[in-house]
Amino acid sequence: MEHLDKTINSYLDVWLGPRDPRVKGWLLLENYTPTFIFSVLYLLIVWLGPKYMRNKQPFSCRGILVVYNLGLTLLSLYMFYELVTGVWEGGYNFYCQDTHSGGEADMKIIRVLWWYYFSKLIEFMDTFFFILRKNNHQITVLHVYHHATMLNIWWFVMNWVPCGHSYFGATLNSFIHVLMYSYYGLSAVPAMRPYLWWKKYITQGQLTQFVLTIFQTSCGVVWPCAFPQGWLYFQIFYMISLIILFTNFYVQTYNKKASSRRKEYQNGSTATVNGYTNSFSSLENNVKQRKQRKD
Repeated sequence: MEHLDKTINSYLDVWLGPRDPRVKGWLLLENYTPTFIFSVLYLLIVWLGPKYMRNKQPFSCRGILVVYNLGLTLLSLYMFYELVTGVWEGGYNFYCQDTHSGGEADMKIIRVLWWYYFSKLIEFMDTFFFILRKNNHQITVLHVYHHATMLNIWWFVMNWVPCGHSYFGATLNSFIHVLMYSYYGLSAVPAMRPYLWWKKYITQGQLTQFVLTIFQTSCGVVWPCAFPQGWLYFQIFYMISLIILFTNFYVQTYNKKASSRRKEYQNGSTATVNGYTNSFSSLENNVKQRKQRKD
């Protein structure tokens, strides 16, 4: 394993250049192998988990879901607060911020972004709960793609560009996750479900987040600083892929449901009209029959 780590590290260093020394020796960041193995195990569980659960009763997981989602809500809130205050303290430039001009604030951002990277590993549990509860319809291409890629992308971000312009997407995403995991936590309590109205707006917020991230990242391309341009282009293309997938999810989930409801309403109205017409025809026929009998 040590030989494999050295080989992978040497290739990565040649390909991407020297790493940021400020994260040297940090948990899970020294070598790419653990992150890669976690990702492979995740994909294996996504593939084999539903097969294993096929003939088994679903687990409720209600209690642990409340605790899990509450924990991620608080972690997301902590990361959002620390990122906002770190950016303020470092006087970060919205248009382009390099990775070595924020002073001590840069280290604050790096420490928070490590937690952001680590949270992507924790969030694998989202999928595992779907499997245990047999909610396989929620394990979509979008869901798996997003979870599997984020952990890997942020391993690279933490090793090469762990602060500076990298802060923006993580800040917005942390805020969205406060809304999202609080919703999931509350929805695990049946008595709360009638009062939860913001699920649709979470997806809208995610799409807004991607658009804003593309805009802010593009600023670094138009008005460049010492932040590596290759990372900016990669982020733009990744955000575009998420916009495409999330837009498709939104249309499938909300627009088609709304259309389906309208059709059901129209069909129901037609049925009522037809029922009324048929009843009226039956009544008219009965009257005619009675008249004929009297004659």
